Amino acid sequence: MFKRTWNLKNTNLWGLVVLVLGAFIILLPLIVVFLTSFSPAGTTPRVLGKNNWTLANYREAWERGKFLLAFANSTLVAIAVTAFQIITSALAGYALARLKFRGRQALLLVVLATLVIPFQLLVIPIFLVLKWGHMINTYWALILPSAVNGFGIFLLRQYFQTIPVELEEAAAIDGANRLQILWRIMLPLARPALVTLFLFTFIGEWNDLFKPLVFTTRPELRTVQLALAEFQEQFTNNWPLMMAAVTISTVPVMVLFLFGQRQFIRGIAATGIKN
Repeated sequence: MFKRTWNLKNTNLWGLVVLVLGAFIILLPLIVVFLTSFSPAGTTPRVLGKNNWTLANYREAWERGKFLLAFANSTLVAIAVTAFQIITSALAGYALARLKFRGRQALLLVVLATLVIPFQLLVIPIFLVLKWGHMINTYWALILPSAVNGFGIFLLRQYFQTIPVELEEAAAIDGANRLQILWRIMLPLARPALVTLFLFTFIGEWNDLFKPLVFTTRPELRTVQLALAEFQEQFTNNWPLMMAAVTISTVPVMVLFLFGQRQFIRGIAATGIKN
C-alpha cells in the first residue's frame, strides 16, 4: 500500500514538473518580449538591472503608432463581428440541434465543409461583392465577411444538444414559442459556449491583418494589426520600441482571455458530448 502511494506521488510530481517546464517554454517568448519592451531605446534584449527599467518605449510607441484610433477601430469591428456571429450561430445552431426537417444532416455537412475552406480562397468573390455593394473602404467591409461562421454554428449546435429536451417541452406547455425558448432557456444555459465563441471571435478579429489589408486603404480605418505592421516597418532595428508596440497590441486580448478562461474551458469540454 505504501509503495503504491509512493509511486502515485512520484507520478504526480513528474507530471507537475513536465507541465511547469512546458508552460515555461511556451511563456518564454512572451517573457522576452515583455522584458525587452522596458529596455532603454537602442539596446538589445538582455536581463534588466534595477536602473534599466523605462516606460518611455510605451509612450513613444503609443504616440508614433497612433494606436488610439487603431484600438477604437479594432474594438468596433471585433464587437460587431462577435455580435453578428453570436446571433447567427445561435439561430442556426438551435435549428440544426432541435428542428426536424429534410436535409438537416446534409446542411450540417455543408456547414462543416466551410471550416476547411481558407478565407484567402474566397477573397476575390468577397471583394467583388463588396465593391458591387459600394462597401470597400468602409467598416462593413471588415464586418460582413465574417458575420457568419461555421465553427460558431457547430459549437452552439453541439452545446444545445447537451441540454435536456424536457426543459423545452415544459416551456412549450407553458405557451413559449421557439424564439422564447431559445432566448429565455437555451442561451442562458449555453453561457460557456457563448463565452467560448465570444473569445474565439473577438481574439480572431483583433488579430486579423488580412481583411484590413485587402478591403481598406483609408488611414482612418486602420486596425491594431495594420498599425502594428506599419510600425514594424518604420522601426525595424529598434527592438525595445517594437516590443513595446507588440505588448500594447497584445495586452487587451490576454486580459480578455484571462477573465473568460473558466467559461472557455467548460464550453470546449462540453461541446463533444453528443453527436
